[in-house]
Amino acid sequence: MGFADADLTEDRFLGGRLRILQPRFGYRAATDPVLLAAAVAAQPGQSVLELGCGAGVASLCLAIRLPGLRLWGLELQAEYADLARRNAALNGVAIEVVGGDIAAMPAMFRALHFDHVIANPPYFPARSGTPARNDGREQAQREDLPLADWMATGLRRLRPGGWLTVIQLADRLPDLLAALGRSGSITVLPLQPRAGRPSNRMILRLKKSGRSPFVLLPAVVMHDGPAHDGDRDSHSPVAQAVLRDGAALPMTA
Repeated sequence: MGFADADLTEDRFLGGRLRILQPRFGYRAATDPVLLAAAVAAQPGQSVLELGCGAGVASLCLAIRLPGLRLWGLELQAEYADLARRNAALNGVAIEVVGGDIAAMPAMFRALHFDHVIANPPYFPARSGTPARNDGREQAQREDLPLADWMATGLRRLRPGGWLTVIQLADRLPDLLAALGRSGSITVLPLQPRAGRPSNRMILRLKKSGRSPFVLLPAVVMHDGPAHDGDRDSHSPVAQAVLRDGAALPMTA
């Protein structure tokens, strides 16, 4: 059963070009899926699978920036899968959203290989920290399936030469590199909250079967100034271009 309309808010992304229904209480998308979509270098006609698509924000941001893609989403929580379908219809975007578990990939996906696989896996390992009060938020943010299994599934669904793009906490980079091994060439873009501070998130992009050396790009600074100084938009010019205008992130050196 999906969310009742009274339990939803309508939020705007990409400077108002994207309308997104989200639960008032539960997992609510913020900047991470927008940043994930901005790191994908897809071409019209290519296929994209989003693992754990939630309400569909990353795939829809990608569709707004790069029309003509063939989009699929896989989502474990049935109410969020239904919301992703509603959001796709609300924005006039065609996405095939399938309810299912990454750990038990639906048969239709086992028969397909994609040009791109994208994911915003849960950030927090199982049994760490304080559980969220809302079950939907807890399931979206805390690992039930290990991060290594997310990566293995993504790699299996890619065609040779395809691209895996993931956003994660910066301190999970060692886990990602260990999981991916020598499966392709890797580029990492650190995301720095402010100049002079450690990066707290990062985007990893892998070309399956690629042989290029590992690349660590200069960090993208998300906010201007040394600290938050009131109720105003302090996003850096690069962040504003991505979050408001749907620009691509600089994923090449």
